[in-house]
Amino acid sequence: MGKLKVIGMWASPFAIRPRIALTLKSIDYEYFEENLRAKSDLLLKSNPVHKKVPVLLDGDRPICESLVILQYIDEQWTSGPSILPSDPYDRAIARFWAAYVEDKFFSALSGMLKAQSEEAKAEALGQTKEGLELLEKALKDCGKGGAFYGGEGIGYVDITFGSYLGWVRALEIMGEVKLLDEEKTPGLVGWAERFCSHEAVKNVMPEAEKLIEYAKKVFL
Repeated sequence: MGKLKVIGMWASPFAIRPRIALTLKSIDYEYFEENLRAKSDLLLKSNPVHKKVPVLLDGDRPICESLVILQYIDEQWTSGPSILPSDPYDRAIARFWAAYVEDKFFSALSGMLKAQSEEAKAEALGQTKEGLELLEKALKDCGKGGAFYGGEGIGYVDITFGSYLGWVRALEIMGEVKLLDEEKTPGLVGWAERFCSHEAVKNVMPEAEKLIEYAKKVFL
């Protein structure tokens, strides 16, 4: 069916997710960097509905939306570490927290980036910190004492949440705030260090300084 292809964009947290998952499973793929200001025919043909990255091309079959792609990778290539838990209840809990990250946490984090007034910035900061405290508790519940949300290895929630860590660091620098706090979220501090230093992650996680320069051009 031909080599796997991933259409992505370096600063997109969504676009690094399939790259992490494929590397975890030791699956080779070809990466295409997309220019979102002049979208390629390949992207528009592969994702005509949303016209967004990422897209996974398995031969001539496109799979869109990052969380859908993660589930596809896990089901299509069963060798190597599992991304989603095998137990139905644990799988449901992982999907719940991934949905929380996508909905509530992402909304708060992007609010910090896009807020125009000091009041809006303060509100987004409060929501982000509240979300991180919930995710601190979820780490204990999902990970069951392991190093990651997936237990001893990186799993579905780790990839979903961890893909934002470059932007978390960038927003800490830009806003002169501490989001991952050693006192309030010590578990997340250790988890973030382990996640970002993992072999499957470190080569695709964008540097905070580059994200700040990108944000200044796009959002500020």
